[in-house]
Amino acid sequence: MAVDSNPKTAGGPGSGGRIPAPSGRPLRRRPGNRPWVALLVALLLVVEVYPLVWMFLTSLKSNSDYLNNSTWSLPTSWEWGNYTEAWTTGNIGLYIQNSLLAVLPALALILLLGTAAGFALQVMVWKGRNLTLLVFLAGMMVPPQMILLPLFTVYFRTGLSGTLWPLILTYTGTGLPLTVFMMATYYKTVPRELFEAATIDGAGILRAFWTISLPMVRNALLTVGLVQFFFIWNDLLIALTFTNNQDLRTIQVGLLNFTGDFGATQYGPLFAAICINVFGTLVIYLFLNQKVMKGLTSGAVKG
Repeated sequence: MAVDSNPKTAGGPGSGGRIPAPSGRPLRRRPGNRPWVALLVALLLVVEVYPLVWMFLTSLKSNSDYLNNSTWSLPTSWEWGNYTEAWTTGNIGLYIQNSLLAVLPALALILLLGTAAGFALQVMVWKGRNLTLLVFLAGMMVPPQMILLPLFTVYFRTGLSGTLWPLILTYTGTGLPLTVFMMATYYKTVPRELFEAATIDGAGILRAFWTISLPMVRNALLTVGLVQFFFIWNDLLIALTFTNNQDLRTIQVGLLNFTGDFGATQYGPLFAAICINVFGTLVIYLFLNQKVMKGLTSGAVKG
């Protein structure tokens, strides 16, 4: 059987199922196969990873290495004792404990109150809910620096100074506006038919909130919680203002204490303490990375 070798007629109508000839146009390569994409990814990886490697190597230097040698040089002697000094003499363990005691209760209050407010503003129907949402959004526009002095006066007069309650209450108040806005946005993706069916079955508003809405937005809760955790954990201004006792200082304030005689900075223990702080939070993020990605995309699509 003869095969038509003419590319114009091969594969055309009535060709009897013959294989069509290539059109002559070059095939487009996928973006992932382009060398410049791989080069760009490698460059971004170096930009992200190299500061962590440099910070870790600096934490193993002695003070003489840091002051006398190049900033980019390797340690002449590996001072693993810097981590021991940061944990014991630098009291990093106490500062981490104080941070957890301030962050975790504030985070629990932010998620509970913010989720309940988002549910009430988006799911429930009542007069004035749009105005209430605008009030919460206005809270995002207030700089924290403006409220520090009035809050300090209130905490001092109520006898809360000298405890961690000023940090817990301030973190809760400053974190609620963004949490309420984000949770109200996520609740838009929850089908209203679920709540209508629950109401027909006799479920009250509290049961609908706890048993229906919370499981539907658990990825959003994790995402918002992680964002707020990093905001609160990395805070310096509020913690420095309200912790007038060294035993109550959080880890960010505690990093300011790594000074020796005459104000000389102990760079080795300081970078060791920074490594403990940074790599600890990095492990948390890497462990919850996939959940965070799901939470970020769940509020972007309706339905």
